[in-house]
Amino acid sequence: MLSNWIKEHPNTWEFIKFNVLSNVATIVNFVVMWICTGYIFKNLKNIPFKAFIFNYEDNIEQNLGLAGFLSFLIATMLAQTVNFFVQKNFVFKSNAQFSKAVPKYIVLAAVLVIISATLPAYTQKILRDINISNALVPTLANFINIIVQVVISYPVMKFIIMPNK
Repeated sequence: MLSNWIKEHPNTWEFIKFNVLSNVATIVNFVVMWICTGYIFKNLKNIPFKAFIFNYEDNIEQNLGLAGFLSFLIATMLAQTVNFFVQKNFVFKSNAQFSKAVPKYIVLAAVLVIISATLPAYTQKILRDINISNALVPTLANFINIIVQVVISYPVMKFIIMPNK
């Protein structure tokens, strides 16, 4: 029954696998973010950070300052590394050459890292402005980041980085 549905809807099944198996990277992302904000960079929460489009200076009490920036950055980088292997091998089952796929994926990951390191400073402020609990704000900001990453990464991986020839 399920196997028939999969045969009839291969693209939908692939998208489902992409999202389900992305949870491996999502778990890595959350665990690393929690460890970084709660322990590794805890003492950096009151240090403002602002560079280029990254604004962890304004509303430092809301965006966790340098700790927030470094935590989101590292969590995303590690999650993207895990995601590359999961998507290539289990979702797209791509035969794209590793040497050609990796540089393209690095560009995609860089774009995602920039977005995910920039967006939380703004989403955390919005979430706090609508009276979301301070304890939930970093987690919800990370969730928003992940949704944005999926919307961008699925079509890019499927059609550009990991096409199955």
